[in-house]
Amino acid sequence: MSIFAFSMTSLLPFISKTYQSPVWRMEIDESSQTLFLEIRDHADKQVSFSALNLQNGEVYFEGLTTPERWLTGIEAAYDGVLLLHNYQSATGPVHKGVTAIEAASGKELWNNFTLAFDHLSVNGPVVYNAQLQPKKLFLLDVKIGNTLRGYEPVPDQPLNNQIISPELLPSAEVNSLYLPLSVYANAVHYISYNRFRIVSLHTLLQEHLEQHLFVFNEEGTLLYHDLLHNAIQKMQPEAFVLHNNQLIYLKNRSGLIVLNL
Repeated sequence: MSIFAFSMTSLLPFISKTYQSPVWRMEIDESSQTLFLEIRDHADKQVSFSALNLQNGEVYFEGLTTPERWLTGIEAAYDGVLLLHNYQSATGPVHKGVTAIEAASGKELWNNFTLAFDHLSVNGPVVYNAQLQPKKLFLLDVKIGNTLRGYEPVPDQPLNNQIISPELLPSAEVNSLYLPLSVYANAVHYISYNRFRIVSLHTLLQEHLEQHLFVFNEEGTLLYHDLLHNAIQKMQPEAFVLHNNQLIYLKNRSGLIVLNL
């Protein structure tokens, strides 16, 4: 347990959920404001999926599994549809197949095991037939799984999401008002966003590391604090992202927290 104590803060979580196993990946569908999660139980070799609405916190589905227990994962999300992939083998990273899940219901819309996902465009998913060479790209109808036409680079530009990730900065470059603890390794993850200053840092406590998250205002007043990891052996990667005025982060790998800023 951390020995550090901080006064009551003024921000409270809008969404707070804990899952049975670590969250391996998160994906946001901006058109429907849906957050999808890939949850991997390594002990049981079981992958499950969850979806919730970032606007009202409604859980659309959780604990959703597929016939493939382990060699599957999130590929992308578009227009209220979650796209999953399988793997060609347990020892390689190559993806194969596409399965579409409706966000609002968790119902499988379609699957195609000859197609493979290439990238997400502003007009929808771009795929190719993995059995044919050379690779030829097609635009896909995400709702029914039909290829609409050949991929065209100009109209089918890559879809850029509005997710903001923190910068990794030397702690000396961050105002000391936003560093309430002694920083391990002299590096922090940091975002300056509107009137908020968001910092994630590691500190050394009794030969173990802790990772903390802080939200301050411009004057350095603490608005929110959470202990993300304690008694860890190595530094953790970036702890949070911003999307649509929401701070989204994982706590202890299996806890999802969303704050409205």
